Amino acid sequence: MLTDTSIELRSPKPSIMMRTVKWIMSKRSSVFPRQADEIAPYLANRTPPVDAPMPANFNQKFQVEEWTAAGQKVVTLHPKSGPAEWHMLYFHGGGFVLPMFKEHWPLAQALVEQCGMSVSLPLYDVVPEAHYSRQDELADAAFAKLAGEHDPAKIILNGDSAGGHMAFSLAMRLAKAGGPTPGKLALFAPWLDVTMRDEAMQAVEPNDFMLKIGAVRAMGTIWSDDRDPSSPACSPLYTAKDDLALLPPTRIWTGRHDLFIVDSRTFAGKLRDAGVDAKLYEYEASPHVYMAIVPTREAKDTYALLREFLAE
Repeated sequence: MLTDTSIELRSPKPSIMMRTVKWIMSKRSSVFPRQADEIAPYLANRTPPVDAPMPANFNQKFQVEEWTAAGQKVVTLHPKSGPAEWHMLYFHGGGFVLPMFKEHWPLAQALVEQCGMSVSLPLYDVVPEAHYSRQDELADAAFAKLAGEHDPAKIILNGDSAGGHMAFSLAMRLAKAGGPTPGKLALFAPWLDVTMRDEAMQAVEPNDFMLKIGAVRAMGTIWSDDRDPSSPACSPLYTAKDDLALLPPTRIWTGRHDLFIVDSRTFAGKLRDAGVDAKLYEYEASPHVYMAIVPTREAKDTYALLREFLAE
């Protein structure tokens, strides 16, 4: 289903910095268990998760607003000059079960500084301590508030991994509701099928030191709760063509050493087939959510493409 216009290899060879950082990261402990049968006990017995605090110097770098949506905290970073023309609503990743990582704050900083936009970051309640519906409630309430204060056509939804799933799902709910909708959609290494059923992932798995098929699938099952994990509500990859056609212009960025590259390719083809202005950018040997490694050539290229996307 892919066409020569729906996918572009931006980096055929990893940068030296990317290779170095990947090696260092591969030696660190995983943020969650790698085995499927370890996920449920880990979540049941962990201490309550806490979001990484915003760096103190952000108050000097940006105009910072803190507010709530659906009873949950949202942090907005404006350029020092004030609210920007474009406003991004960004959902952090973490398999729906992990809070804001400390690495998400430098990524948010880069998005503001490199793309010249305002960025709002919902610090949503995570599963299993909270029901999955709390995340949707926050997403809906946050967009409604922003759309009431900002031209919806100048709002872009974005997120990484599970956060990319949240951004897509919000865009889909808004399109079906018939009210204000965002002008654009960006997805960083989105989690598109919580069942992880495409066997092509097995060839990528040895190169992905962060994600393992069974463990990720187990998290998806827990998050899905009483729903069918393979339903479009849980796995956007299976969204009907007529529904996909409702989406705004969409861009996807994924590394080739990321399990999610497989579904990103399939999804890009489905979007194009539905008539959506969509494109997938790939980066050779880059890991899951590589754009959070902000000093790398690959991350900087991603920010530049995003900046161009906003200008289109």
